[in-house]
Amino acid sequence: VDMGAKLLCLFLASALVAYYVYIPISEDFAEPWKVMLITAACRAATHLAEVVHQLGLMHHVEALMLITTFEYIAPTSDENVTVMDTEFNNVGVRLFLPRKLSDGLRRAVVYFHGGGWCIGQAGMKPYDCLTRWTSNRLSAVVVSVNYRLASKYRFPVQFEDAYSVMKFFLQSSVLSQYGVDPDRICVAGDSAGGNLAAAVAQQLLEDSEVETKLKAQALLYPALQSLDLNLPSYQENENRFYVVRLWSEYFTSASSLREAMASNRHVPVESRHLFQFVNWSNLLPEELKKDHVYTSPTYGSSELAKKYPGFLDPRAAPLLASDAQLRRLPLTYILTCEYDILRDDGFMYARCLQVAGVPVTHDHAKDAFHGVMLFISGPIELAVGHHLVNRYIKWLNENL
Repeated sequence: VDMGAKLLCLFLASALVAYYVYIPISEDFAEPWKVMLITAACRAATHLAEVVHQLGLMHHVEALMLITTFEYIAPTSDENVTVMDTEFNNVGVRLFLPRKLSDGLRRAVVYFHGGGWCIGQAGMKPYDCLTRWTSNRLSAVVVSVNYRLASKYRFPVQFEDAYSVMKFFLQSSVLSQYGVDPDRICVAGDSAGGNLAAAVAQQLLEDSEVETKLKAQALLYPALQSLDLNLPSYQENENRFYVVRLWSEYFTSASSLREAMASNRHVPVESRHLFQFVNWSNLLPEELKKDHVYTSPTYGSSELAKKYPGFLDPRAAPLLASDAQLRRLPLTYILTCEYDILRDDGFMYARCLQVAGVPVTHDHAKDAFHGVMLFISGPIELAVGHHLVNRYIKWLNENL
C-alpha cells in the first residue's frame, strides 16, 4: 500500500509539473524552454495566491506582493549612477543620477512600474536594472515611482500619486536642482505603469499650473481601457480571468464588478457612446482580427457604474481621450507584444494617435509576451527582453 501511495503521489506530482510546464509554445519564441519555465512559474504563483486567498489566509494580491518582495534590492549606487530612495510630494521614488560630468543640462525620464496597480515596486530587481541602464546609457536623471497600490488603495489614488510626482518634478526649481533640461523630459511605464504614463501625459495638457511640456511618452505594452474586455487579444489569452480580476481590483474588491467585467457586461447603456473609442473592428489592422467577429456590447447595470465610475474615467482608460486632446500629445513610443492580452490596447492607441497627427513609433514584437522586459536579470534572462530594452533605450536616445 505504501509503495502504491508513493507511486500515486509521484504520478500526481509529475502530472502537476507537466500541467505547468508543457504548454503549447509558439515557434516564434527563440528560447522556448525558458518561456515554458517562466509561464509555469507565473501560473504557479497566481494559483498559489488564489489557494491562499480561498483559504482565507491572505488576500490574493497580498500573497503575490509577498512573492515580488523576494525580488527587492536596496538602492545601490555604482561607478556610473548614484541611486537613492526619497520622496517627491510625499510619494516614494527611486532616483537615479548619472555620475559623469555633463556639458549641459540632462535629459530625464519619469518611470511608472507595472503590476496591475496591485503589485510591484521601483526596487524590484528588473525595474532597478531597467531604470539604472536608462540613466547610465542616456546620462539621464530617472525618477522611478512607488505609487500606492491596490487592494489597500483604489483608483484614483495610483493615478494621483503618479500625477503628483510628475507635477512636482516639472517645477522649474526641481528641474534646475537636478540639472534637467525642461525641453527633454519623457514619461514612461510598462503595463499598468504604461496606463499611468498615458493618463499623466493627457492630464498635463489640461493643467494650467504646469508650464513645462513633455517631449515624449513611452508606453510599454500598456493597459489602456477596461470597457471592452473581449478584444481579440483577450479572447486569445488563457489568463483573461486574472487580468479582468486586476482591472476590477483597481476599482473595488466587490465581486459584483468583477463578475460583470468577466462576462463583459459592465458598461451601462447611457455610456454606449464610449464604445466608439474602443471599437476594435475599426481600430485594429486586419491581421489581428483573424476570424474574430465584432459583436455589439451587452450593457450592464447603471448602479454598478454609479458606484464604481472609475472604469469609465479617461484617467483609468486613456483610450477615451478626445481627438482634441490626442492632437496635443508629445511624440510617442508604443511597444506591443504578439502574445499579450493587452496587445490590442496598444495597437488601438497607436492608430488613434497617428490619425490625430502625433508622431508615433510603434514597435510590435512578434516573438514576445507580456512582461518580457522583466526578464533582463536574475535566474532566467531572455535575449528578446534585452533586445526590446535596447530598442526602447535607443528610441529614447534618438528622440529625447
